[in-house]
Amino acid sequence: MELLNSIVALHNQIRDAVIASCESSSLEALSSIAKEEAGDTIYAIDRVSEELLVEFVGREIAVHFPVVLIAEGLDGGKVVLPEGAQESEALWRIIVDPIDGTRGLMYQKRSAWILTGVAPNNGPETNLQDIGLAVQTEIPLIKQYLSDQVWASKGQGVSAVRYNRLTGDEQRIYLHPSRADSIAHGFAAISRFFPGARDQLAAIDEEIVLNALGPVQPGKAHCFEDQYICSGGQLYELMAGHDRFVADLRPTMEAFLAQKGLALGICCHPYDVCTELIARELGIVVTDEMGEPLRPILNVDADVSWVGYANQAIQQQIEPLLQNALRDRDLI
Repeated sequence: MELLNSIVALHNQIRDAVIASCESSSLEALSSIAKEEAGDTIYAIDRVSEELLVEFVGREIAVHFPVVLIAEGLDGGKVVLPEGAQESEALWRIIVDPIDGTRGLMYQKRSAWILTGVAPNNGPETNLQDIGLAVQTEIPLIKQYLSDQVWASKGQGVSAVRYNRLTGDEQRIYLHPSRADSIAHGFAAISRFFPGARDQLAAIDEEIVLNALGPVQPGKAHCFEDQYICSGGQLYELMAGHDRFVADLRPTMEAFLAQKGLALGICCHPYDVCTELIARELGIVVTDEMGEPLRPILNVDADVSWVGYANQAIQQQIEPLLQNALRDRDLI
């Protein structure tokens, strides 16, 4: 509980600092490129949270026990705290995305999220399934005064609150994934955020929907899609019952793009899905592209494909169609 309280306090500080920066800085200043890294572009707005992160973990958490902090922007993608401690001595591995959804937030289009997963230190091979505590906190738009925060411990269910940043009050909320047995009339999407393989991803999307629901009827819509450029946000949409099926298959496109002489580009990384435990505790089914549990090693480099189904009925409807579409294209 003490570790949970510390992480919640960290999230609250990051949320407030980023909102304050958004309120006081111009769009041009926030969207300026601070650094180019192998896995992503670091914008000026990212620096606000990164500076807070290391200082807080060192001061509030690592004074009690050594930890390995894993996050983008750190030298080598990780740091052992307190200074001088050895990685083998660490009790926990804490993986953090201080701002997931930077692009949407800096243009004030959509909320971003702070994501944290905590796993016992099982050495360099510690993976996503080892995470036993996860917390995610919404960074709302300037014009938005409510911010949701949700956390889970493995086997102990999920808790969530809605924070009113005007009054400082918190209200308990209850998240319920969709119980529908079909994607019909609901939100379902394959992520295709960036140029490169959007044609292939859209073709897979079309094939799945048509095979699941049949031909489109005149004047009707089978289902809808939402391209939320934020993996944590996509997970939250499943948690809240807004979405029924989401798939991010970008890493499977590498060979397809190579045949066209193109590079893969940016993909989801382990820190983007480090709160997957929360979805799982709510009964959401989250798998990799092969239908297996997500097991990426906790680092900042691995490219991650993931698929989320609101419930087992949706999985039974969509997963065979998805698998067939990927195999027919030699993507798995």
